[in-house]
Amino acid sequence: MKRMAIVLAAGQGKRMKSKLYKVLHPVCGTPMVGHVLDAVERVDSERTVVVVGHGAEAVKGYLGDRAEFVLQADQLGTGHAVKQAKALLGGEQGTTIVICGDTPLVTSDTLERLMELHDRAQASATILTAELDNPHGYGRIIRAEDGSVLKIVEQKDATQEEQLVREINTGTYCFDNAQLFAALEQVTNNNVQQEYYLTDVIGIMKVQGNVVQAYCSPDPAESIGVNDRLALSEAERLMRERINKRHMLNGVTIVDPMQTYIEAAVTIGADTVLHPGTVLRGSTVIGEECVIGPHVEITDSTISDRAAIAHSVASSARVGQDSSVGPFAYLRPGADIGQDVKIGDFVEIKNAVIDDHSKVSHLSYIGDAKVGKNVNIGCGAITVNYDGYNKSVTEIGDDAFIGSNVNLIAPIRIGNGAYVVAGSTITHHVADNDLAIARERQVIKPGYAEKLRGRAKAKKERETQQGEQ
Repeated sequence: MKRMAIVLAAGQGKRMKSKLYKVLHPVCGTPMVGHVLDAVERVDSERTVVVVGHGAEAVKGYLGDRAEFVLQADQLGTGHAVKQAKALLGGEQGTTIVICGDTPLVTSDTLERLMELHDRAQASATILTAELDNPHGYGRIIRAEDGSVLKIVEQKDATQEEQLVREINTGTYCFDNAQLFAALEQVTNNNVQQEYYLTDVIGIMKVQGNVVQAYCSPDPAESIGVNDRLALSEAERLMRERINKRHMLNGVTIVDPMQTYIEAAVTIGADTVLHPGTVLRGSTVIGEECVIGPHVEITDSTISDRAAIAHSVASSARVGQDSSVGPFAYLRPGADIGQDVKIGDFVEIKNAVIDDHSKVSHLSYIGDAKVGKNVNIGCGAITVNYDGYNKSVTEIGDDAFIGSNVNLIAPIRIGNGAYVVAGSTITHHVADNDLAIARERQVIKPGYAEKLRGRAKAKKERETQQGEQ
């Protein structure tokens, strides 16, 4: 049977108090509506329609061709929102999930079980529910003796006995598609808010004698809809716990999960250890047997097996096998670190390749460069890549030695096996196996230091006397 989904993403989200539209607020690095699309895609939804309104272009821009879109120009309730999809889905036969775009914690496993129950019971509608310790404010699910749903009772309309019910409506549903759109034609706005409620469809189906079922989620967290920053932070916390648990069950050691932040799209290999303060963002891939942290921030980067990174930042970078980075290093976009490379303390790498077995051990800047194999770059060395207008490339060949406090003025090439003496400023190419030195010859003037101190002392005394006058 054909599976479809309608995602409700038209609300502005005034309580978020933000210029960013509600469903685009990220939870663990992915906008909420992105999490929802991920879930419905995993249950093989053949057609997904997103109902947009406020911020329509921004939502469309983010989702792109992952969905079809319909506009709810006027916000007239959830039933009205779903009805906007009739032009696209009204003629389809199959099963349709209706889900809100601000429910990022709903999982594909739960949606799959919801749909399986719906099919097994041959239901017209199946409601996703949850049991809460404090269900106050939620619509209650009142079940018949056979477990089917008799009705949904809102808090204000519930009797004292009904208010004791802990099972609540999460706002996610599974419908027979044809029956859904037929029932929507009968929904009215005869209520205080003068809105068309999707929950009225359940009552209409019950009156018609149709089967309405409910599937209770095993995790109450899946019921969370994010309407303000407090709920957003709670969703972030719960999602982070879920992500950390998944990685630990897959063989990753997280020393302190409460101080480790991993976004949803990150992948990590087995036997990797994450120390406190680790932040992994975007499409980052961490290999096996790595040691990451403490206090490391990695974004959209690839870290290969057995690499170690401590107290450092990496963004759109690559680190090869058995390499070490840090402490206090900064790998900027385009940093490509080979195998068995050492990037030491207070080293910054930008748009540069550092090939296998090379070392940049401390206090250096390597930008717009190609560094060969087995190269040693000394403390304080700099590739001078920018003249105020253009970026130029420095090339350093295999087995070269770059001494401390060397400035390499790009564009320049240092040949294979070349040796650049400490303290040099190099402005011309250095051929293979040549030695380059570019600094003033040291001059010694015996006793001259005392003469300089005498001059400084006399100047200070004159200034003091002038001040007193």
